[in-house]
Amino acid sequence: MRTLGTLLFLTVLAALMGGVGYLWYFAGEDGGGERGGAGRQPALVTVAPVAMREFVDVIEAVGTAKAKESIDLTAKAADTVSAVNFTDGQKVPAGFVVAEMTSREQSADLSASRAELAEATKAYERILELSNKGFATKAQLEAALSARDSAAARVRALESRVADRLIRAPFAGVLGLRRVSVGTLVKPGDVITTLDDVSIIKVDFTVPESFLAALSVGMSVRAQVAAYSGRTFDGIVAGIDSRVDPVSRSVAMRAEIPNKEDLLLPGMLMTVSLLKNQRTAMAVAEQSLVPVEDRQYVYVISSDLKAERREVKIGGRQPGFVEVLGGLKVGENVVVDGTIRLRPGATVRFAGPEGDKGKPRERKRDGAAAAGAGPRT
Repeated sequence: MRTLGTLLFLTVLAALMGGVGYLWYFAGEDGGGERGGAGRQPALVTVAPVAMREFVDVIEAVGTAKAKESIDLTAKAADTVSAVNFTDGQKVPAGFVVAEMTSREQSADLSASRAELAEATKAYERILELSNKGFATKAQLEAALSARDSAAARVRALESRVADRLIRAPFAGVLGLRRVSVGTLVKPGDVITTLDDVSIIKVDFTVPESFLAALSVGMSVRAQVAAYSGRTFDGIVAGIDSRVDPVSRSVAMRAEIPNKEDLLLPGMLMTVSLLKNQRTAMAVAEQSLVPVEDRQYVYVISSDLKAERREVKIGGRQPGFVEVLGGLKVGENVVVDGTIRLRPGATVRFAGPEGDKGKPRERKRDGAAAAGAGPRT
């Protein structure tokens, strides 16, 4: 018991001595002493002026890339592939014949029908001329007209059958991998290849309904993909769903992103950032903040090298900086490094060779943040 009591006494004594030392160490600064403490040099600090910076609020979401238009090119009739006119990944214009399945019999029938149409047309023209001169009856003219129209109908029917065996690209785009070879027997619905229009990439994603009031068509978006680290792709919001999902409490949105370099492919996972409330505001370095409970303070250095602790109201953040909504003025010098040992009214000196001259050394940081580097929501 005596040993335990001795240990408790020594512990309490050490704590009291530490507290007394701490109070003595900072006594001069707390009192606003000229030298930041009895017999101590002024505190060494680095300052930076309050400046204006670009800020933007960001709402982040994740979506999957889709082509502007995307289809599977399939066979419309059962037949054997007679020609394949493309290579994998080829860009083609609208109407390009991707594959052919036309048989010789159908081609011969079409040629014969066109010849019959030509003959029927000439016969009708002869009867029409004779009818105008009064040498042909009305019944003969109507019979010639009927024969011509019937021949034309047979030609259109055969052309439609032949067209069903010509696989054409309905729009310009990029063809996928070839699924058939010459001689392959295909059935209706068999996929020949895929066709994607990737000139514009569509991204569908969801946003919590709490942000609905801030959303609008035409908003700027910035997207990133893992394949191109550090690169961003800009676009706009093209549509907002008319309903909120009652399960997830989110609303679906669609963004369109130009793909001029063909870097983005359908199916890519994309991180989308919605940019809103772009503004220019006062900013200080994030490490300048001195939090006390639920308030934020900074140390402002006056012209006589005195430290003033001032409460500030902060807004959005971006890497390394924080938006200041009130409490500071542009150009005021704020302590960036050295806030830990500062007390209100303490005298300071600036780090670097300029410190002896009483001039602040401007802290070098990266340039103004690019748009989209605002707070993440």
